[in-house]
Amino acid sequence: MQLLGALRAGCAFVLVSLNTVLHCAVLFMFALVKLLLPFRPARRAFSRLLVVIADSWIACNGMVFALVSRTRWQVEGLDELSAESSYLVICNHQSWVDIPVLQRVLTRRIPFLRFFLKQQLIWVPLLGLAWWALDFPFMKRYSRQQVERNPSLRGADMRATRRACEKFRGLPVSVMNFPEGTRFTPAKHAEQGSRYTHLLEPKVGGLAFVLGAMGDVLDGIVDVCVVYPSGRPSMLDLFTGRVREIRVQVRLLPIEVWMLAGSYEDDADYRARFRAWVESVWQHKDAQISAGLPAAA
Repeated sequence: MQLLGALRAGCAFVLVSLNTVLHCAVLFMFALVKLLLPFRPARRAFSRLLVVIADSWIACNGMVFALVSRTRWQVEGLDELSAESSYLVICNHQSWVDIPVLQRVLTRRIPFLRFFLKQQLIWVPLLGLAWWALDFPFMKRYSRQQVERNPSLRGADMRATRRACEKFRGLPVSVMNFPEGTRFTPAKHAEQGSRYTHLLEPKVGGLAFVLGAMGDVLDGIVDVCVVYPSGRPSMLDLFTGRVREIRVQVRLLPIEVWMLAGSYEDDADYRARFRAWVESVWQHKDAQISAGLPAAA
């Protein structure tokens, strides 16, 4: 059985790698044309084409994983979503497997998922350039100490993010955020003294940052809850076909008027209200995970 698992993992890795190289080659070719185009409408048309290529990459990866596994899926709550609307997507974070799970569940149900990325990640081989071509927002965050030393940096990350998001106006977009900021582990849970049974404490300021930068172009918040009944899987488990069951619950939350009417950094009342809202979302998610979500068929 170990030999069979190794063969599955090897085949899956080779196929995913080839899929990535081939799709990136096509993506970069069209991205170069987009870069040279002088007119915004033409560039937007190419942006849509690049998303089609990225969706094809995701679909091919999904076929590879389907070949090496017999995962049972239970997914609920997709009916209200639209590929023509723009969303902030939030999800609990347990494993790198979360990303292909989200891609499989949400691709073509909502616009192509984009992540806020650290500026340094643009140098990741192949993927960094692909993320740039697909208009992923790259962020350069400044520490409190840097801002104290240079007050002109205050709000610079927000202004840069708003400029980066200007290209999304008139184009449906989904922006992904893991509020926990890191993958769940029992050690991290204990270190934090988290108030939640199955979740780490959410980084409320990060969510407020995204809504402050992009809230006026978003139509709602897609709240995703992912449960792995057999335990948190690794990418190796995915490649070897050991992820037996995945349960996903999706719900669409409104962006309320008050969320866009305050400053998280400067308004204490707004900050308290936003924290209370995020905590209510997290309490609901923790209860969902405790209940196990609907069992897979």
